[in-house]
Amino acid sequence: MRIAMIGTGYVGLVSGACLSDFGHDVVCIDKDAGKIEALKNGLMPIWEPGLEALVKANVDRGRLSFTTDLATGVEGAEAVFIAVGTPARRGDGHADLTFVFDAVRELAHVLKGPAVVVTKSTVPVGTGDKITELLQQEGAPAGTSVASNPEFLREGAAIRDFKIPDRIVVGAEDDRAREVLREIYRPLFLNQAPMLFTGRRTAELTKYAANAFLAVKISFINEIANLCEAVDADVQDVARGIGLDNRIGPKFLHPGPGYGGSCFPKDTLALLQTANEAGVEQRIVKTVVDVNDDRKNSMADRVSKALDGSVSGKRVAVLGLAFKQNTDDMRDAPSIPLVNRLLEGGATVAAFDPAATENARKFMPGAEFVSDPYEAARDADALVVVTEWDEFRALDLDRFARIMRGKIIVDLRNVYNPDDAEEAGFEYFGIGRGKVGRGPRLKLVKNGPEAAAR
Repeated sequence: MRIAMIGTGYVGLVSGACLSDFGHDVVCIDKDAGKIEALKNGLMPIWEPGLEALVKANVDRGRLSFTTDLATGVEGAEAVFIAVGTPARRGDGHADLTFVFDAVRELAHVLKGPAVVVTKSTVPVGTGDKITELLQQEGAPAGTSVASNPEFLREGAAIRDFKIPDRIVVGAEDDRAREVLREIYRPLFLNQAPMLFTGRRTAELTKYAANAFLAVKISFINEIANLCEAVDADVQDVARGIGLDNRIGPKFLHPGPGYGGSCFPKDTLALLQTANEAGVEQRIVKTVVDVNDDRKNSMADRVSKALDGSVSGKRVAVLGLAFKQNTDDMRDAPSIPLVNRLLEGGATVAAFDPAATENARKFMPGAEFVSDPYEAARDADALVVVTEWDEFRALDLDRFARIMRGKIIVDLRNVYNPDDAEEAGFEYFGIGRGKVGRGPRLKLVKNGPEAAAR
């Protein structure tokens, strides 16, 4: 099948590359001539594991191509995906649909025959209805239909998520749209991927509801972590103890400095705006947004407390800047308020991230960026772990102890075993890990759980 993908950002590029890998003929379209030229030369605009190789393989096979010419890109396409940005609008949190509607208007004028227009972008409830009206107003060919196919991709694991999805949600109002989407995803039927067909509005709301619920789990375990610190319990064991309940599950129960990224912050705000317009209160989601904002803004206070109440004149090493591991995405990253508040407090900050350094520079211009974690730690009074990159787990704590001026580790992701850190001579400050609660830890054995020393 011939498919056009409007937008070569995170969602569009990953989706286009994966669809071409299924055997479809995919053209990715973007107005940014520099980005398209870079893609033609094999240079990726984002950092995502496996993406560069996937793009190259399908370009070489002639199934994936890039263009700035919308008319050429959509020619002969049975499905046209819209995967442009929908950032939170300044001031009110509404999803800004400017790019979506601009793409629809231009598309209506260049389509030569009916196609299924699929919104891959995350859009508020009712956007598909507005797109349908706009296509008609702008003179799109008769028979053109609109569907919603929200993405559920995790940055850092997007290719796997696309190819082995938990579910595929398709919101459509006519049989043709449903059949086209079914054919597009037919290669995944071998994996028995559940395909859920709903109305368009239901599909649009499903994406927001999913992200809001995951945000709830993150903020919930962060608040439990605060309680663990107050009562001397260990949140790691609490999370494991509740996560083993199949009704709850273990995912998104990892305490940390708060959620960030391209989805959760803007999608929770957009859901609140949708609910407000509908006259329906969403108290849980509103509280989650407030809790997360407070969480991110309080991380610098943790560092200050570990340094006897003040960071003035102190050198702080920060490991990890991206909002999560395996990405270079800095959107709403917890590192931003942390680093800037440390700088405002008079600290010198040396920061290292394996992938996000270039993107981070514009968010924290006063920081010193280094190319090695040990360089960041040299002569530092405190080491702060902000992003849970796997490579940080294998760093030599004894080496850190030798080159640092102070002996403080503030571990905002609980990357290190507290006993290992203290054995290396550090005073360790984790998230939700009370002294009493740190051991013995629950261990699962064949005949049931029993306590085992670390």
